[in-house]
Parts: sequence; structure tokens; C-alpha cells
Amino acid sequence: MSSAAALPKRIIKETQRLVSDSPPGISATPHEDNLRYFDVVISGPDSSPFEGGKFKLELFLPDDYPMAPPKVRFLTKIYHPNIDKLGRICLDILKDKWSPALQIRTVLLSIQALLSAPNPDDPLANDVAAHWKENEKDAMRVSREWTQKFAQ
Repeated sequence: MSSAAALPKRIIKETQRLVSDSPPGISATPHEDNLRYFDVVISGPDSSPFEGGKFKLELFLPDDYPMAPPKVRFLTKIYHPNIDKLGRICLDILKDKWSPALQIRTVLLSIQALLSAPNPDDPLANDVAAHWKENEKDAMRVSREWTQKFAQ
């Protein structure tokens, strides 16, 4: 697959920094056979309904990275208005607000922040967003239940 020699220097530098100096609550490990593909684990932020959870994600750097955003999705089931049943994430920097100045690290920190502050006004899971808007307390209860059930 993609050997380190074939990777752009930027990806090698970002990967080295991610592995040696991971942001708190985030780990990202590149696959040995494809260094553009990462196994990611994000800890649910304190004081959020996802607290105590360990969420597995996959992150892939397309060939045109950093001109195009990484592809990221949750593998762990999560009850969140901005993450759908397939694990896709509604986050502006993964779509129209992407900039080559951003890095893998920035993307992962933004996803972690999204866990702290769900945005039901820009939903990907409309049913969850509606629940969040109608009864935030109960939606947070369901999020906590799913975290305990699926993210341990």
C-alpha cells in the first residue's frame, strides 16, 4: 500500500506529532500497511453525556490531502444530533470550511469539541436532533445510556 517513502512530508510530520504528542483524550494510530488510514479513539469529554466513553473512529487521508479534508467516521454507535447511524459526522471543517492550514490534530480536537457541544440546529441525525430540541434532558439521558452500552 502506501509506504512512508511515498507519503508527502506533511503527512509524515503530522503522524509523528500525533503519535508522540497526542492531544488529551485522543489517540490516533496509523495502519502499518496503509499510513493514510488511522485507528482513532476519542474519550468522551468530562461533563458531557459521553463522559467515560471510548469512541472508535476511522480516519483516512485522501490522495489530495491536505487540499481536501480527511474522511472521518465513528465506528462506535453514538446518540448525537451531528452523527448519523452510519457514523458520518456533520462538521463544517470536514466539508465546506476545510482549509489546507488545518491538520489531522485540529480535526480530531474539533470532533472531541462536538461531543461537548452537540448542535441540533445543524443535524445529520434529524430524529436525534428533534429529540434534543424537544427534551434535551432526556436526549442526554439516552446519550449516556448509549455511551455505557456501546462505548466501553
